[in-house]
Amino acid sequence: MRAAVYTVKQSNGWEAYLSIDPRVDVLWWKGELSWKENEVTPAADRVIFLGVSLPLGWAVKLHRSFTYRKEMERWSEAAWTSYAREVLKAELDQEEELLRAGGDSPGVPEQESEQTGTDQRDLLHPHKLLDYADWLAKALRGRSLLESEVEALLTERRPELLGCWRSAAQLAYLQGRLRLEAAVGAELAGEAGSVEREGAGGVGLRGKGGREMQRGAFGHVKRPGRALARAAWLPALRGRLARRFAAAPAHPRCLRCGSAATGRTACASCGLAGCAYCEACLALGRSRACALLLRGAALPAVRGTAAMDPAGLRHRWGLSAAQAEAASAALGFLAEPRAGSAAGRLERFLLWAVTGAGKTEMIFPLLEAVLAAGGRALVATPRRDVVLELAPRLAKAFPAESIAVLYGGSRDRWAEGRLALATTHQLLRFYQGFDLVIIDELDAFPFHNDPMLAFAAEGACKPGGAFIYLSATPPQTMQREVRRGRLNHARVPVRFHGFPLPVPKHLKMPSVGDCLKRGRLPIKLIQALKHSLEREAQIFLFVARIVQIDRLLSLLRRALPGAVIEGTSSQDPERVDKVAAFRRREISVLVTTTILERGVTVPRSDVFVLDADDRLFDEASLVQMAGRAGRSKDDPAGRVVFASRQWNRSQRGACAQIRTMNKIARHKGYLNKGGVQ
Repeated sequence: MRAAVYTVKQSNGWEAYLSIDPRVDVLWWKGELSWKENEVTPAADRVIFLGVSLPLGWAVKLHRSFTYRKEMERWSEAAWTSYAREVLKAELDQEEELLRAGGDSPGVPEQESEQTGTDQRDLLHPHKLLDYADWLAKALRGRSLLESEVEALLTERRPELLGCWRSAAQLAYLQGRLRLEAAVGAELAGEAGSVEREGAGGVGLRGKGGREMQRGAFGHVKRPGRALARAAWLPALRGRLARRFAAAPAHPRCLRCGSAATGRTACASCGLAGCAYCEACLALGRSRACALLLRGAALPAVRGTAAMDPAGLRHRWGLSAAQAEAASAALGFLAEPRAGSAAGRLERFLLWAVTGAGKTEMIFPLLEAVLAAGGRALVATPRRDVVLELAPRLAKAFPAESIAVLYGGSRDRWAEGRLALATTHQLLRFYQGFDLVIIDELDAFPFHNDPMLAFAAEGACKPGGAFIYLSATPPQTMQREVRRGRLNHARVPVRFHGFPLPVPKHLKMPSVGDCLKRGRLPIKLIQALKHSLEREAQIFLFVARIVQIDRLLSLLRRALPGAVIEGTSSQDPERVDKVAAFRRREISVLVTTTILERGVTVPRSDVFVLDADDRLFDEASLVQMAGRAGRSKDDPAGRVVFASRQWNRSQRGACAQIRTMNKIARHKGYLNKGGVQ
């Protein structure tokens, strides 16, 4: 896509604007598109086009780089051309180098006319244009969508806009209600706080230096940008470009996912020989330097309503004492004036709750507080199955709210609602849309160690908004922040039934690999498994390697002939059916990998982790696997066995974390009976 960039001379200096439909700008600066009552329309003294049909990425950079200088008052057309070339020197030099190295440019010429934007024949009537712009600005509020995604939204909800939505988007941009961005671009030095320079009218958006962006009469335009535009269409030579790109010192960034855009290709859309694109988020549509990314302007963040004491929470939501105390602390965090809000920083709070503590119930009062204050809230979780499980529970808790349930292939993709429930990848389609973002299982795949999803989560929250993290096993970096007092948090050290967590026992045995070579399992392991089966417990038996499952099944079936034993993994096409059968107690022993360390609850179960000293099992994984046992009030003392040759740091750490939670629960009087194990 290509766009125009122009500057407007007003009484307080020059301002630069981006345009994807200059015809709308003509009407805007003539004062024919007023959208507020008694709106003042100061005149523009002069309009200069720096480029009429530039590649979108270039146009965005030229626009965002603009800074008013006093000498601009005396600039000639040649001076404006020189200024534009100076701003885009790196892009012009790179394109020329690529073409000389053998690049193949599509060479789509720009369409020039002496009166840019004056042909109004096919433009919507101003009243309809204003109506469409208003609808589009509201539909895109809090969203971050590529052009193709906008058209998909319109196809479903307002198909009559499909042929004219760019005009409506341009008007919404001039009104300050929509941001027009190149999906891939370089971040300008020192511009961290200046990218809000969008629009010309209203919602308090200002240019650099605090100058109000105004509008007025649109006269004959000067276009020294012609020479600049021609420079983009240098004679094309054929050849190979890979080594040239590999030598590039830096890559532009994808605005949608934050990743470095390492891919480049000749592009018919913008005409460049090396149009950058992002490979990290290709699954959600190609993000390119010439792809238009539309973002709705953010509304101010709201604080939650006043905090509620734990007794009130227990009565209102049926929480346990531990749940109510933690939820009360989180509500206090949401209600207090946050120092970070003024600077636009996001404030964070960690709900560190043991497995089976009932995290979902604790977020209900937090959601209620933000919704009652007129805000919007998002609950993000790593897995689709968790989204589908939580959706009816949220609907029951908030029957008056329209809840958008978002995952790959969801029918609610374009649904509007103040409350959203989504998989973490869906956050890439939001931008500053929520006052509260709750991230469930932040330590789980795919969110854990994925900077793209962390970038998307932060981008979905409004400046001055709040993050609530939910986890039984926070990352070590977050645990250090807690210890140093740098992270607001509350611990829930006990499950809803009030019994202590089962502490793992160590069973020393050879590795699974050695057992498979010998063709037999240790007697101690067989006896421990039989003991669990005799008490009618189902067994989670975790292994580190998928390749070992089938051979281990043979040994187990031979050693335990009366038990129904199955195996599953991420590669098993029958995994869903087997897990369902396990839940129905049709399977006694399920051999699996860490794929089932979360999300599967069986009332009476024991846990065995073979090769617990394997490097694939870190402390968090061991805690999560141990957390499958003892979740039911009818069987709170389920057994957990770490079977390994060595007792390593991860196993010691997991046991220490479990004992610490039990100690805190006992100290606070949360335990029903017994003591620290």
